[in-house]
Amino acid sequence: MSKDISKTSTVQPIPSAVPPKPQVPPKIAETPKPAPSKLASNIKNFVRGGLAGMTATCCIQPIDIVKVRIQLRSEAGNKNLSPFSVAKDLLKNEGFFRFYKGLDSALMRQATYTTMRMGLYQTLTDYLKATKKPGSLLSFPEKCLISVTAGGVASIFGNPFDLALIRMQADGMLKPEERRNYNHVFNAIGRIVKEEGLFALWRGCTPTVIRAMVINFGMLGPYDECKERLRKYLGDTKQNALASSAIAGFLAAFFCLPFDNVKTKVQKMKKGPDGKFPYSGLLDCFIKSIRREGFTKLWTSFPTFYVRIAPHAMITLLMTDYLKNYI
Repeated sequence: MSKDISKTSTVQPIPSAVPPKPQVPPKIAETPKPAPSKLASNIKNFVRGGLAGMTATCCIQPIDIVKVRIQLRSEAGNKNLSPFSVAKDLLKNEGFFRFYKGLDSALMRQATYTTMRMGLYQTLTDYLKATKKPGSLLSFPEKCLISVTAGGVASIFGNPFDLALIRMQADGMLKPEERRNYNHVFNAIGRIVKEEGLFALWRGCTPTVIRAMVINFGMLGPYDECKERLRKYLGDTKQNALASSAIAGFLAAFFCLPFDNVKTKVQKMKKGPDGKFPYSGLLDCFIKSIRREGFTKLWTSFPTFYVRIAPHAMITLLMTDYLKNYI
């Protein structure tokens, strides 16, 4: 009987204490995202620069018009060059919105000039870096050369709007019968072409180009150079970017102001009773300004100019870096 039981009974398997691991399906290799094309990357350089410059201009416009009025007061022999006095007289005689007179011209100038200079600078920088060994940095002279090139080329495109801006800002200082009374930037551009000819849009282009080359020489190259040198102390931090932009802003203002002073006078000039302009060109304006006002007066309104240029440079540079996270 025991034999029968052994034949018919079956041994039940002991359940395992650890459940078997579920089979994991093999991972499917993700398709890598295609790298942005060089064209798309270059376009972004220009877009970031234009947006950054226009943002800075909206913040700095009131200071810019005070700076222009101080320069024109100095040219007229007025000894009261206090920015507070100029701002007070402007507010009293012409109203609050005069501080934003010519804002449309200023924005159009940024849309052309700053878009071009910031885009060219970054694009040329990327191109030169690609020709070097990975991880290599550009030398300071290379950065300065790119800065000067980008500023000079861009200023040619922006000169018509810069001319309209200067005239609209200076109009309130002219006698009522001498004022041009432009309604807006496109009215100014149209009337200049109609009344003075197409090439009048590039009046004062030489000092504008030189000014742009000088300001970018002090701004773009030094900014990148300062960031690289301060990196070992501050790292890639906001403090590094802020300190570097402040240094670049000061250098840009100091080197640029004499050329900005002359550019303002050349662009706003009108023919006298004898039918001649007061200045025959850039060098003539420099010489007459020094004889009439003194050499140091080329830096007239430097505190105001610094307050205008340095924050504008800082906002532009910092905004450009910030927008790299989104554009």
